[in-house]
Amino acid sequence: MQLHDVWFVLIAVLWIGYFFLEGFDFGVGILTRLLARDRLERRVLINTIGPVWDGNEVWLLSAGGATFAAFPDWYATLFSGFYLPLLVILVSLIVRGVAFEYRVKRPEESWQRNWETALFWTSLIPAFLWGVAFGNIVRGVKIDQHFEYVGDVWDLFNPFALLGGLVTLTLFTFHGAVFTALKTVGEIRERARRVALWVGLVTAVLAVLFLAWAQIDRGNGRSLVAMTVAVAALVAALVANRAGREGWSFAFSGITVVAAVAMLFLTLFPNVMPSTLNADWSLTVSNASSSPYTLKIMAWCAGVATPIVMLYQGWTYWVFRKRIGTQHIATEAAH
Repeated sequence: MQLHDVWFVLIAVLWIGYFFLEGFDFGVGILTRLLARDRLERRVLINTIGPVWDGNEVWLLSAGGATFAAFPDWYATLFSGFYLPLLVILVSLIVRGVAFEYRVKRPEESWQRNWETALFWTSLIPAFLWGVAFGNIVRGVKIDQHFEYVGDVWDLFNPFALLGGLVTLTLFTFHGAVFTALKTVGEIRERARRVALWVGLVTAVLAVLFLAWAQIDRGNGRSLVAMTVAVAALVAALVANRAGREGWSFAFSGITVVAAVAMLFLTLFPNVMPSTLNADWSLTVSNASSSPYTLKIMAWCAGVATPIVMLYQGWTYWVFRKRIGTQHIATEAAH
């Protein structure tokens, strides 16, 4: 295995980590409107992810930075071709971060309600658009002989990509509902389990359609194994949720996310962005990568930094591991 192959795997791992962590993060944000019945319950939900949401986004920064450094042509084509959807995601993430911090800065109910509404929409929109983006990466886009995207923004909203968006939206919502059940007590916990059941069933139908479509279109033996694991884990998560085993349910929903994203990368390799105009114009791990020396320097840096990031993030989750409920939030508090 050459260094550009290794970096393809490492970038896949970074995206898997991002979707695993930010997936339930987005899901909880969506559930602030779908699950919570009043502002007190919304505050409970927000507090389940309050200590960790910003750390989860480190994985996105790492994935984007690694792509830029290891595969500059992939980065350039991706961000120029997908400019508008990625800009919407970026603005949503900025507003989302502001919403977490600013909603408690003033005591007026209207001020806090507006920021909580912003938190809902800026969780829902990226959860959908990430699926659209990765659906297009797997399906392929219009790339010419100069490795430049020559389509328009509407080409990105094709049936396969839209189905991918619905899959990530429902899967992240299910992942968030399971996480909510794991992190809360009382009525919210019971309601989260019921929501997880119904959202999980919808997710299962959409995910099977999307993953089967991807497998038929561009799959191989390795991607078929990953698809099988993803579907089996989703079924196991639903069964565990039904049995009230939130820890196992969250573990299996996490495996679903990991296996599903891994499958998409397995269908891609050795391409990084297939061309629908001519297969010879596709971006691959070899023609889109940086020099071997650059990849070697990056490998040493990643080897040092990655364990440190994982250790401090794991410590954060350990510190804030306990369940919370409405009784843990003082009624006079603004957050």
